[in-house]
Amino acid sequence: MKVTQAEFVISAVGPDQYPEDALPEIALAGRSNVGKSSLINRMINRKNLARTSSTPGKTQHLNYYRINEELYFVDFPGYGYAKVSKTQRQVWGKMIERYLLERETLKMVLLIVDLRHPPSKDDELMYDWLKHYEIPICVVATKADKIPKSRWQKHVKQMKEGLLMRKTDSFVMYSSETGVGKDELWAHIESIAGLNQEENDQPESEQTAE
Repeated sequence: MKVTQAEFVISAVGPDQYPEDALPEIALAGRSNVGKSSLINRMINRKNLARTSSTPGKTQHLNYYRINEELYFVDFPGYGYAKVSKTQRQVWGKMIERYLLERETLKMVLLIVDLRHPPSKDDELMYDWLKHYEIPICVVATKADKIPKSRWQKHVKQMKEGLLMRKTDSFVMYSSETGVGKDELWAHIESIAGLNQEENDQPESEQTAE
């Protein structure tokens, strides 16, 4: 996808704040320091639209980013951060669970993991939960640039086996530093969100005019 417009819309804490324009939504879930904000910024070719922080756990709401007036990225609070209180984690958990189960415009969840390490227990729990509720999922393994290319496949195998990934689920190896996996991930998002189909369904005259 060629991104020509991207904007932060809202930090939502409940359904009454979610956008009502019915655009497809792609959610991003992962532990607090896995690089979700960096992934978003690389995907939309912006340096700091999604704010990165050296303090894990900073994202405390569902952060909506609208892209090309065609879809949203919805950034979840990071999980697995010990300094966040148990009460706060429970509040986040209920908010996220309600969103995942009730949001009709949700098309897919990107489960962001760190390619350098085996999946955490939280990663495994999130993957299993999404599979249980039959929510479309794509596992995105970040920080590929931190590993020599000769060891990529070893780490991919480690991640897939650790999550007990189904063969039908998509997996993208990614680097926010080098852009590895960016085009592949966009192609998958466009397909899931139905953006390619919408473009193909236009009359030929309209496509030519564009």
